Formats: sequence, C-alpha cells, structure tokens
Amino acid sequence: MKKRLLLIAFAATALVGCKQPQPTPDPDPVAEKPEWYYTGGKLGTTENTSSMTFRQPTPATENAGLGQAFAQGDQIAEKVFLTTHEGRQHGLGPVYVRASCQHCHPNYSHGTSVPEGKYNAAEVGNGTLLVVINPSTQGYVPWLAGMPQLFGVAPFKAPLNPDMITVEWKTVQDEHGNAFADGEKYELRYPVVKMPKEAVYVYNQGYRDPDGLLETEGYEVKLENTIGVYGSGLLDAIPDADIIAQYEKEANDKTKNGQPMLKNGLNPAFWNGSFQESGYYKKTEFGPKRFTYALTRGPLQDGAGANAIWNITNVTRSDRKYHYLDLNGRIYAEYAAQDPEVQAGFAAYVQAIDPNNEHPEWRTDNMEANITEYLTSKSLPVEMTDEEFTQVMVWHRGLAVPVARDVEDKQVLRGKELFTQIGCDYCHRPSWTTGGDEVRDPNDFFKAGDNKLPRHPNQKIWPYTDMVQHKLCMENDIRTGWCRTTPLWGRGLHRKATGDAYEARLHDTRARNVIEAIMWHGYSQQSDAYWPTQQFYQLPKEDRDAIVAFINAI
Repeated sequence: MKKRLLLIAFAATALVGCKQPQPTPDPDPVAEKPEWYYTGGKLGTTENTSSMTFRQPTPATENAGLGQAFAQGDQIAEKVFLTTHEGRQHGLGPVYVRASCQHCHPNYSHGTSVPEGKYNAAEVGNGTLLVVINPSTQGYVPWLAGMPQLFGVAPFKAPLNPDMITVEWKTVQDEHGNAFADGEKYELRYPVVKMPKEAVYVYNQGYRDPDGLLETEGYEVKLENTIGVYGSGLLDAIPDADIIAQYEKEANDKTKNGQPMLKNGLNPAFWNGSFQESGYYKKTEFGPKRFTYALTRGPLQDGAGANAIWNITNVTRSDRKYHYLDLNGRIYAEYAAQDPEVQAGFAAYVQAIDPNNEHPEWRTDNMEANITEYLTSKSLPVEMTDEEFTQVMVWHRGLAVPVARDVEDKQVLRGKELFTQIGCDYCHRPSWTTGGDEVRDPNDFFKAGDNKLPRHPNQKIWPYTDMVQHKLCMENDIRTGWCRTTPLWGRGLHRKATGDAYEARLHDTRARNVIEAIMWHGYSQQSDAYWPTQQFYQLPKEDRDAIVAFINAI
C-alpha cells in the first residue's frame, strides 16, 4: 500500500515538475456579450431563440421556485376553454371573443397577418380584434363590447356574425411614389373592414341605435392586432417616475438632432403640462397607464392578461363574478332576453350552470326577467379558481424576452448606429432600468409583498419603446390616431414562432415587413415620425438594409 502511494506521489510530482500544459479555459461567454444582448436583463432574458422563444420563463421566475406554477399557467393559456360547467377550463361564454390565448397570441407572439376575404375569427393566430366606433366621436359604440364577441354558447347567440364580415386590402402611394431613389420599390397597403348592419345581433332583434349609426351603417370598423405577451412583467417593473419623466422630456423637447419631432404633441388625455387627474389616467398609487395601444391598462395585474383571461372568454373568477357584454351594460341582455329561441333553451342552460338552485332569481315564471337577471348578474358562479388565476399571472408576468441576435454582425452594428443617427430612438427609446418591482393590483387580488408572482428588479432592459403615445397619421388610422409606441424586442422572431407568411407589423398588420412599417411612419407630413422616415428614405440601400437587419435582430 505504501509503495502504491509513493508511486502516485511520484507521478504527481513529476507532472508538476514537468509543468504539463493546462487547457486554456473557454472565455466567459457572458462577459463577451454587449449589455443590449440581454434584452430583458439577466433576470428577464432567454437564450432560446427557437420557434418556442416567446414561451420561455424568465430566470427570475425559476429562481423564485415558480417554475411549476409557470408551467401550469402556460397550459391554461395554451389550451381552449370549454363550454362545459365543471372540470378544468370550463365556463366559456355565454358569449366570447376567442376560446384561448393561443387564438390571438400564436406561440405568445402578436397576431398573424390578416388575409383578404372573410374575417376568419376561429382561425388560430388571427389576433386582430374588431374595433367598432362612432366616427364622429372615435368612441366605441354602446351596443357592442370594446372587444366585440364573435361567438355564442347555445342558447345564446353571438353579438356579431363573423361570417358576414370581410376584409379588403387597398393600396396608396406616398410622396415618393412608393419607390426609393435607387429604384427599390415598396407597397403601402391598409385594411378596410366591411360589416353589414345585419351582422349585428341586437339590430336583427329590433334594437335601433339612438345615434342612428346602425340604421345608416354610419359606424366604422377597424382592426387592431394583438401584440406579443412576452416581456410584459418587465415593462410593469419600470418605475412610474421614469415614465412620467419621459413624458416631461418629450413635452419640453420635440426635436431630435435639431429636427422637428412630435408635430402632434402629446395626447391631452394624459398630458396638459402635467399629468391630469381625469381621463384614462388618474394619478393614484397605481401609476401611469402602460399597456394597450390606447394606454387603457396598467399595472399588469389589472392589465392585458388579467383582463383578457376574463373578458375574452367570459370565464368568471372570484374578483370578477360578472360577464363582459357591451359598453352600455344592458343592451345585449335586453334583446337576448326577448329572443324566443334563447327563452326556449334557457331553462336547460340554467340547470347546467346552477344544478343546486342557488340562484332562484333565474327560475321565476318570467322568462325574460330570468335571462336579464342572469346576464347582468354581479354574483355569478366562480369558474376559474384563485389558484388557476394565480398560475396564469405567474406565467404572464414571468414570460422572458429573447436575447438580441447577431450582436457582433457588422451589418447589425451599422444598423444600430444608424437607428440612433436618423432619430428612430426618439420614440423607440432603446433601454429602461426596472425599479424595485413591487406588485400592485387595483383589484387587491395580489397583495404587496407576497411571493406569489415573479419579479425582475434593477434590470437594464431593451424594449425599444418610450411608453408614450404618438400619431403617425396613416390612411384609415388606428382609433383616435393615438398609439403607444410598440416595443420592438423580439419582433424579428415572429415568423419563426408563428409560421406567418409576413411579419405582420403595425397595429393592424398592414405592414408585411420592416420597410413597409418604416415608410408608413412617413406617409403623412403630419406624422410625428416624418423626419426620421425621410432620413431613412435618403439612405443608400446598404444602410437601409443595415437598419432592417438591426430591427430584426433586437
């Protein structure tokens, strides 16, 4: 035994004495990457850039031991809700917009491009919602919900008949004749939605709009596409004070490199020299609005996911024991209650949802009153459990953003430089730093200080948005013309994630690629982004291609 130990010791001494070459350690891949590679910071970024890129949890979510809850929330978001009245994901209806998150957010990206022809609401990936408005006020019509439902659960009928709705694509030319000086052409197209008044359920039941819009088809219908749900938790973590400071900065300096920007100023609904106490924004502890094109939602716990998992499906939960029907609140209920076919099937419907007769007000001798009481009830049976809703919000808040790609590519780096040089970064602000990321919930479902949801504090993130609304003044523009600057992070991976034929950019998928999206920014001389677009137009093709490569890389 001693002899064996001596041999081992001798061998070890010989190796040291001969100074055997040691393998050179691989360079630290983390240290080599620029900070903008980690688009969501170290706690919010995934290096998975496959077709599943937008479905990955943030490192912070896994570090907090919330991986299982995230996976459960992912399953709820992926699968359709059912019209059954028990079991997992039951309670779809009585009317609804879509049956799952995946219908509007394929692989959790934004919605796919809309083809010409019939508006196929049932197709997975068609995330464009119908926006029906009064053209004189730009407000939603009262006889539909802001996001109109397109399906009904028997005996109820859909508020709109999607089979009667069509989309037509039209083209326009800008001041350059849709061609760069070197001969490269581009196309500018926009959607026109046709919806006959006969597609409206309550009109067929005898309702007449006090404003006369339905009788004359004086309403307008627009499209608004969904945006990717990934990274929402990171945007929620941006400090309120920093967003307010961004408003102040833009209000005080409407120039970039001495050139005019923001010809339309800032939306007076949010800014009149300071933040208003009325309108969409109310200065409370919950801070400025930051989600949706119209900035109607914020914080995230009262935002896109928390709201959509309820009003898109009409699945009730403990903090929302009522249905989303129309802006008026009673028009659909009143006319559905008078429908003989709805009346004929309502007793069986009630027996299924209320087998223990806990709601006798739905079973009186007055069938019209029964239906009205049910549709307008504020104490409906809970269909999504608190645990399931928590899992959904862990998933929604914990979705990572993909790393930037090709960060050492010379073309991408040139594009990054030009992006700033021509002024794109004025509205598409590259980076923010998250704050303490305290969870806030106006509905008081989630409590400050609890550990139910993932958090991403003190991270430098790169969403490329100023979180402010601007006007591009496009043909058949978005409702009101005001639109929050859409984050650009991850957008270049949309086609890989969804299989979409186009990149489906801008609010209604009118732009099929980056070039079209950029040139729409300068279609009107009144656009807030007219000057940067003209700078882009004047660049040689090599530089234009570099900017496109950069935008697709971030």
